[in-house]
Amino acid sequence: MNGLIEELRAALFTVWSRKWIALGVAWAICLVGWLAVAAIPNSYESKARIFVQLDDPLAEQIGIGVGDRRRDMDRVRQTLTSAINLEKVVRGTALGDGIASPKQMEAAVLALGKAVKVVSQQDNLFEITALSSDGSRSDAESARLSHDVVQKMIDIFHEENLAGGRGEMTDTLEFMNQQLTARQKQLEEAEQRRLVFEAKYPELSEGGAGLLQRMEAARMQLRGIDADIAAAQSSLAAINGQLAGTPASMPGVAAGGARGALAQASADLSAMRARGLTDSHPDVIAMKAQVAQLRGAAAAEGPGSGVPNPAYASLQSIRAEKQASLQALQARRAAAQADLARVDAQQSANPAVAAEAQRISRDYDVLKQQYDKLLQDREALRLRGQVETERSAVKFQVIDPPTTPRSPAAPNRPLLLFAVLVVGLGGGVAGAFGLGQLRKTFQTSARLEQALGLPVLGAISLVRTEATRRIEARRLKYFMAGSAALGAVFLLLLGIEFVQRQMVA
Repeated sequence: MNGLIEELRAALFTVWSRKWIALGVAWAICLVGWLAVAAIPNSYESKARIFVQLDDPLAEQIGIGVGDRRRDMDRVRQTLTSAINLEKVVRGTALGDGIASPKQMEAAVLALGKAVKVVSQQDNLFEITALSSDGSRSDAESARLSHDVVQKMIDIFHEENLAGGRGEMTDTLEFMNQQLTARQKQLEEAEQRRLVFEAKYPELSEGGAGLLQRMEAARMQLRGIDADIAAAQSSLAAINGQLAGTPASMPGVAAGGARGALAQASADLSAMRARGLTDSHPDVIAMKAQVAQLRGAAAAEGPGSGVPNPAYASLQSIRAEKQASLQALQARRAAAQADLARVDAQQSANPAVAAEAQRISRDYDVLKQQYDKLLQDREALRLRGQVETERSAVKFQVIDPPTTPRSPAAPNRPLLLFAVLVVGLGGGVAGAFGLGQLRKTFQTSARLEQALGLPVLGAISLVRTEATRRIEARRLKYFMAGSAALGAVFLLLLGIEFVQRQMVA
């Protein structure tokens, strides 16, 4: 611990013995540093925050959703700092003073692009920041310029979303009207060509496409009639099968024996078949065997009296109805085949005319579809433009208006001045200490003993006379005055800085 204290005392003695060198180095460093700090122009920053309202139920109902609005806002935010908009800012503020050539304007736009920022803090909140650091202007002018730049950016932001958007909508509607007029003229010409063609060829009044549709419809109708005929034939065959197994008469009240049993068995067999049982069903097989036995027994009994069978009469009426339906279907099939043959003959008679009819009809249909689509889109755009104009779906509100800054955002001149003072004092002390290390002197007897490796028997102290003391006291006063002057210059620079800030405010 004692050695550390001795080393510290030796270092302090080295610096103190060369205090004038330390003071000179400190003055030199401080003067150069303060001049450099003074040469740095003040930068004044102006900020503004804008709230954008995107919600509008009516706008969403007609298709102007929040997602569309947000995409529009992102587009405006990105294009707000474009070269065109920045050139508007330059021309609308004091930045445009003295610009006489495109090269100067390009340089001003590039510098402004680095000084302006548009940041999206939240979904609906934007912050616009402008930094002005022109050394050729006074602090008050720079502060006012930053305010003007932010205000001009807000104006452009508003124009891009309202006036610009409405102008784009007007241009779009005008373009749509021009397209509709052109399509309407083409549609009228196509309709006139179709009327002339139909007057010349009445049999092809529906056009080639109509012939193809009629042929396809006839083929489909013919296929449907064939399916209905097949179903009618199957139903008629089933009725004939039932009639074959149903007796025409039934025994009367007095009748009995094998003939009555045969009638009853035949009725049961018909009932089974009416329920859908096939001939391979065991009950049907058994009943058929029973009917065969009873038919032989009834033949052995001889003829007997009976009454007409109602089931047989009903099946006959059903068969007559099925036969009539089948004949009607066959007549329809013949008519459909004749119609198909006639249409085919019309198309085959003059294929060039049919192709021309098809082309005219196709051109007319395409133009009609395009016209209807353009008309629908034009009306949708018109409604959308009215909503945006009258309802003002995008609403702006300036939360924090741009204010003229009262103090520079950069540099922090008081801190820099103090840092230069600290560096100057540290540089002076380091310079004096370094110079002492270069000279081969020993400040204490212990250091001499340590360097030589020999014991030191004694030390001779410095004897100062009264005249020497007066000279040293006067020199100390000069040193203190020089040190105080350095601090006074520092305080003077601080005072000048705060006075300038008050002048800007």
